Amino acid sequence: MLLGEQEQFLSYSGEVLVFQLSKPKHVEGAAAKTMNLCVRRMAFNRETKMFVQKSSGAFSMHASHSKIEMICCSCTTDSRTGIILPCVLMKKKKRNSIKYLLLLLHSSNQFEQSFHFQLDYELKEDIRLFAGPSVLWRHANKLFYISSNTCMVQSAPFQLSSVVWTGEIVGEGTVVLGIRTACLPETEDTDELSISDRAIWGSELFGYAIQTQKILTGTYFMPHAYSRVVSSVYICKNERLKKQLRISLVAVTHKNQLIWFQNGLPKGVCELPFEKPCSVKTAVTRSNDLLFIVSFACGNSCVVQRRDSLQVASKWQKVKSVLVDDFIGSGSEQLLLLFKDDSNTEVLSTFKITDLEGVNYASGVNYKHDVPAAEGLQENGFLTVQALETRLQAGFTSVRELQQHLKLKKKVILESCRALINLVEERPHILPNAKEKTFFCKEGLVSLWDDVENPPHSLRKETSLASKVPDHFTEKLWQRVVGDSLVVGVKLTESFSLSLSDVSLSLVMDQDFSSISPIIKCQSKIIKLNKAFSALEVSSCQIEPLPKRMKLDFYNKNDLKVEFPKRPSGVQQDRAKTVIAVTSLSPLLAFHRVCCAVLLHAKKQKHGSDGLQESKMVTILCGKILLSLEDISNGRFSAKMLRDNSYCTGAMEDILAVLAASVRFSFQIMSSDCTLTPVNSWLLGEMECTPFKECHDNIFCHKAGDVYGTVFNWSLKNPFEGVLTIFCRNLTVLFQCLHSLTRVLPPSCDVKLLRSGRKGVLTEQLALALEKEMLILKSSFFSKESKTENSLTWGNEAGKKIDNASLASLLDTVEGVQQFRKKFQNEQEQSVLCMNQRMNGALYQKIALKIAEAQLSSDMIVWRLS
Repeated sequence: MLLGEQEQFLSYSGEVLVFQLSKPKHVEGAAAKTMNLCVRRMAFNRETKMFVQKSSGAFSMHASHSKIEMICCSCTTDSRTGIILPCVLMKKKKRNSIKYLLLLLHSSNQFEQSFHFQLDYELKEDIRLFAGPSVLWRHANKLFYISSNTCMVQSAPFQLSSVVWTGEIVGEGTVVLGIRTACLPETEDTDELSISDRAIWGSELFGYAIQTQKILTGTYFMPHAYSRVVSSVYICKNERLKKQLRISLVAVTHKNQLIWFQNGLPKGVCELPFEKPCSVKTAVTRSNDLLFIVSFACGNSCVVQRRDSLQVASKWQKVKSVLVDDFIGSGSEQLLLLFKDDSNTEVLSTFKITDLEGVNYASGVNYKHDVPAAEGLQENGFLTVQALETRLQAGFTSVRELQQHLKLKKKVILESCRALINLVEERPHILPNAKEKTFFCKEGLVSLWDDVENPPHSLRKETSLASKVPDHFTEKLWQRVVGDSLVVGVKLTESFSLSLSDVSLSLVMDQDFSSISPIIKCQSKIIKLNKAFSALEVSSCQIEPLPKRMKLDFYNKNDLKVEFPKRPSGVQQDRAKTVIAVTSLSPLLAFHRVCCAVLLHAKKQKHGSDGLQESKMVTILCGKILLSLEDISNGRFSAKMLRDNSYCTGAMEDILAVLAASVRFSFQIMSSDCTLTPVNSWLLGEMECTPFKECHDNIFCHKAGDVYGTVFNWSLKNPFEGVLTIFCRNLTVLFQCLHSLTRVLPPSCDVKLLRSGRKGVLTEQLALALEKEMLILKSSFFSKESKTENSLTWGNEAGKKIDNASLASLLDTVEGVQQFRKKFQNEQEQSVLCMNQRMNGALYQKIALKIAEAQLSSDMIVWRLS
């Protein structure tokens, strides 16, 4: 490019950065000794449907006897703060000296020179910018790189013919994928097939980890046969499962093809519409469709969609640049195509924004007159598609319900036919077995046979109160010993439909002891552990409410119904809940051998005759546990946490037991100028933590000492804020963990203890509790008023009035005057009774207890917020 005409585009946080290298204005007669690198931040205005300039900045460079050029620009991570920033590589050539500068652009539009270096040759081949920031290039079939940490040019110990990708891979750091001449190993035990592949095709794809200087074999990415034709690669996903690297990537070839690879094997291929593809990138639309954007050397571009197969969805010609970002602020990515237009010198004058779905904006359209109708049609079409999808789902659900209903009808008809045939032939009819009757009950049908079920076995004392609740509500009963605590858990099935707002466990000893109570003191907790998302919720009294505010019914005078948050669509979740009781182990060991009955208490709601909901506590017998000193000494019920490679293996019951027996603390960690990457490094490094195999978000500490067995949960809200939850045995272990953490955090970090839950959740709970308190007061007043009004009998009934003529005739006689006086006295007494309403003591005690409970709940939440 000629000086003064250089222009490059970069997308950053939904904006378009336009970098231009031009000469500044100068006074006549004075030589231009400086050049300016200007940047303009352009944002898309959805009202005018055009790009407008938000801000600008400039960087001046001395240009006396020098030739300054802009090489490339990209977004990379600043290793000092962990923030992704735009950076520009500049070249300053002066006679035989060539100097390169790497500039960082901050949010204030101020440029910062990260580092500079000098070479005796020009950079021309495979120039890449990556995290650090760092610069990588190829020269004379050798790989060179320099970073801001070392500021020294380094070279790789091999030769290569091209670089096809540079980026981050899990467990390897920054990796460079390149093509080189196949080098046959001299060892005899090498795989013969691999050697033959390399010998036939003559070249191979390989990876090079810059930090560890490790060579990665090309079979992780694709077979050797494709190495000869690949021109560019984009890695879409990489992860490690059981120390095995899993990679999904897309590659474009010199044969004008786009190929999709998974775990080193080709999964799909698509013919491209133009020749000489040079680069490929991806975009994810709002419907989670993955788009591959391919750019060609001739200035054309196309988009390939991956659904059932790879297909070219759209193509364009005379494209100057293709950017991917959320330009319209919809929460998903769109494509911005900048077209070549020699007739217009304005920046971003000819463009198109699209996601190949409902978003489609283009320049050169008079939106003031045409677009409202076009936008209305586009919006209506999009809403129509959504409505059709919803109707399709509803129709599918209806068809499935009809199929189940027809199946049930067929079963009922067949059973009725058997009964009728047996009746006609005077044969005894055998009633359906318990399994079939259970099926009918699940489908909402009432049994027509006179069957009496035997009541469940009742225990002595408190166990005799156990309600007749089906056994299938409890899936599993288990026990574990963690330190000096006995943990007993009951896993509830999905069919458990009772309210979880008041759920607890009781342990009742089955032996007869005259001097002590058979009921064991314990603390109940509700734990839901989802394997798919590894989300953990622990509550000793109540469960956090739904993220969205629940509407309270005016007539609901009982506790709030608490439900578990729903998972996003497309994710399979383990919805089973576990209720856990934790008690001290030492007192039980005095009996040497103890048998305990486990009772589950829950609240069951039903509608009364007056339309109000009434709650009733029910008790479910879950089973019995047997505990002996011999079993504890042998470690039969101990929680086993073993370290298997990069995971902590343990049964789900062991994980739940450790969490329930620990004390939970949550800390909010915030940083104003640095990302919180040191926290993750501290957990995996110094604390020697490994994630649970069953739930990866919770990690187990294997470090020797008091901190062994501590469980951490690190959740990032954004790169600068996160919540660290610590499950530890006691406060001493907590202080040791915090002391170790504060040594690795930057001084600007703010660590705050969260008393119990997040502030937003507690605020939501407070609003619900205050609303419940108000509704209790209101319903109590209205019920009292209606009862008083019903008890009153007025002297003047409806429709009966005493006119003046009747009153005059009534007052003419003595009997009439006495009758009028009696009616007047009755009305006075009834009026006084209406003004002084009373209620009996039992009703007042019931109302006062409800109000006190509601106020206590509100006060507890206020204390947790303070």
